[in-house]
Amino acid sequence: MSKYALKAAKRERAGKGVARSLRREGRTPAVIYGDGKEPVTISLNENEINVTYNRGHMLTMLCELDVDGDQHLVLARDVQLHPVTDIVEHVDFLRVSPKTKIAVMVPVHFINEDKCPGIHQKGTLNVVRHEVELLCSATNIPDQIEVNLEGKHNGEPVKISSAILPEGTSPVITDRDFTIATLVAPKTAAAIEAEEAAEAAEDAAEPEAEAEETEE
Repeated sequence: MSKYALKAAKRERAGKGVARSLRREGRTPAVIYGDGKEPVTISLNENEINVTYNRGHMLTMLCELDVDGDQHLVLARDVQLHPVTDIVEHVDFLRVSPKTKIAVMVPVHFINEDKCPGIHQKGTLNVVRHEVELLCSATNIPDQIEVNLEGKHNGEPVKISSAILPEGTSPVITDRDFTIATLVAPKTAAAIEAEEAAEAAEDAAEPEAEAEETEE
């Protein structure tokens, strides 16, 4: 899987005052935790961490973090942003190993649309979940999951059981075969006429209601 690299420096003190001082110096406070070890407070170059965050996928890509020459394999689990400027203000990094299991949101990618009867019949794919939360190894986070539309008809839900899940992963939701998308049939001419008639009746009723209110 893809990785990115960052350099960081240890910081001995924590607290809001220290964080403000670091930000004035162009540094972003962060912390490394997990794997049964003591947390390590660090600071990052402000420009580097913001460029990395704005590239996307920071929460699902491993980071090779160099802290004063010590190497840490980590995954960003929380990124705090300034409420107005969206500048990264703090990052929580989790130490990971092949044994580390985590829950992550993974994008959904639909395949075999050309073999989907519903789409051939001019149906619309209504996506309910653009991402699915999966339980997987922290060192093997999938870039996406594929959902097979082959043989799906209009009116038929596309469920998680239609997804091709990478080996070693499973949905966090386990108590039901939940819906990822639905195939909606195109409206008939009669249905469109009925909707238009209903809208026209509502529009005609509004002036009458306003007139009654005025009289009262």
